[in-house]
Amino acid sequence: MVESEYIDKDNAEFDEIAEPSYVTEDGRELFEHFRFIADKGQTQIRVDKFLVDRMEKTSRNRIQQAAEAGFLIVNGKPTKSSYKVKPGDVVSIVMDRPRYEFEIIAEDIPLKIVYEDEDLLVVDKPAGLVVHPGHGNYHGTLVNALAWHFKDNPEYDVSDPRMGLVHRIDKDTSGLLVIAKTPEAKTDLGQQFFDKTTRREYVAVIWGEFPEKKGTIIGDIARNPKNKLQMAVMTEPGIGKHAVTHYEEIESFGYVSVVKCRLETGRTHQIRVHMKHKGHPLFNDERYGGNVILRGTTFPKYRQFVADCMNTCPRQALHARTLGFRHPRTGEEMNFESPIPEDISSLIEKWREYRKEND
Repeated sequence: MVESEYIDKDNAEFDEIAEPSYVTEDGRELFEHFRFIADKGQTQIRVDKFLVDRMEKTSRNRIQQAAEAGFLIVNGKPTKSSYKVKPGDVVSIVMDRPRYEFEIIAEDIPLKIVYEDEDLLVVDKPAGLVVHPGHGNYHGTLVNALAWHFKDNPEYDVSDPRMGLVHRIDKDTSGLLVIAKTPEAKTDLGQQFFDKTTRREYVAVIWGEFPEKKGTIIGDIARNPKNKLQMAVMTEPGIGKHAVTHYEEIESFGYVSVVKCRLETGRTHQIRVHMKHKGHPLFNDERYGGNVILRGTTFPKYRQFVADCMNTCPRQALHARTLGFRHPRTGEEMNFESPIPEDISSLIEKWREYRKEND
């Protein structure tokens, strides 16, 4: 028998917005990690047996667990481990995160732990900390920090997709994240995110001000065809994923405003994309054009003031302030709040003083 073709997806372009290989009916984004194509002479055998013969350092039980979690795909569709592989079948192992290119090394990176019990962990991520290892970020990530935190816990496998991060925030966004310590907790929490019963509120500083003090932005989001490092709102029907952001002004300084944003959906870069789409990019958001003066005067003194503000907050001014969900085991309503970090609070104070001095 000719050896099956083996395609190893190394995600070389992973840069926080890796393109998912599949999107399930319930909206889960899945990334292909391994692919095997059965050759023309393939005899019909169970898919778990087919895979265990071709994958090193894995067990039949592990593959069966992957199938139960929806991570075993045959010809583009989730399948059971009892499925009989046929000639030409494309068999994929997928996960809900891009593939880690190297073994995860436990690294002693400080974690600000807001809450922890036997089922879950809530952390307050600082700006600048990458969540997942990827191209150019093989070390120093939140996942490396979690590997260290759980190094003495034999029940937690940092590479097991059935546990771990339930959602993500961008490298230069600060704030709250929940991590599942068991497969049961991740399944339950993941369902809550899909059902939109979680509570997530962000604080952002944006360029300009909305005419209405509060409102809702609805716009399907997909990768920007003109810039693969960006996402964008798609105007053509059927392209992009449904996205809804509710906003409310907290304070306005004319040229910039402080708003709170409540996510109804959780698309990649959602707040950043929706704000840019409405003409109000986040202050100092380099990727989406907020790192230049978009409102104000041309006077040198003002340009210097804005430069000082950008030095004060040298990243997009976005903070995941609140996170709420139902505890996956006890059913208790859990609510957490993270104080606005110093760089954003100092930025807001600078604009507040500028407004007072120039009124």
